[in-house]
Amino acid sequence: MDKLGQIYEGKYKRIFKTENESEYLIEYKDDVPVFGIERRYSEGMINNKVTNHFMRLLEEKGIATHYIREVSDNETIIRKLRIFPIEIIIRNVAAGSLVKRFGFAEGKKLSRTILEFSYKDERLGDPYVNKYHIAAMAICSESELEYMEKTALRVNEILSGYMENIGITLVDCKLEFGKDEDGNIFLADEISPESCRLWDSKTGEKLDKDRFRRNTDDVDILEETYYRLIGK
Repeated sequence: MDKLGQIYEGKYKRIFKTENESEYLIEYKDDVPVFGIERRYSEGMINNKVTNHFMRLLEEKGIATHYIREVSDNETIIRKLRIFPIEIIIRNVAAGSLVKRFGFAEGKKLSRTILEFSYKDERLGDPYVNKYHIAAMAICSESELEYMEKTALRVNEILSGYMENIGITLVDCKLEFGKDEDGNIFLADEISPESCRLWDSKTGEKLDKDRFRRNTDDVDILEETYYRLIGK
């Protein structure tokens, strides 16, 4: 699969055009920026393969995703979509900014799942927004947002159940959606230890990028998490 021109580069991935106008190629990078330091190891492979594993699982459960096919350890062909500039954040257990903003005790299981929205604009610090902001900025229609909310909750149900069976708690995760030229909405971006908080259900050990955020010099934990998540 030839790359015909890069259209996006972020911290963890690059996206390229392909010879098929309805498809893109996503390349996950192996750079791990932590506190201004870049380490080189197999994070790109982990994020690619874990994401694809979950996208295939969700497709089997009736969730439409951007996934088409995996072409290498860190490259995948995906649908060409216009990504909505919002993240839907699903929270099952209190952690991170939920603790800082509302004073929840870290690790407290929430009485109900919380959905939050953030506006994707790094210049503004990806601020939290509500439905009124989203409507005022004409990011999507009310029916489109309702569909994404409903789908996000279903994704959470499926992934939480899957992870519970392998002794992992899905603490929270970030989801993105996009729309094709015909107006169909698909789950997009990634579902990986980069975009999710994952804790060992028995010990509470952190199995995700939070290990680095807390200045823990243990990059091997992501490879251990990888093998647990994909069952190999």
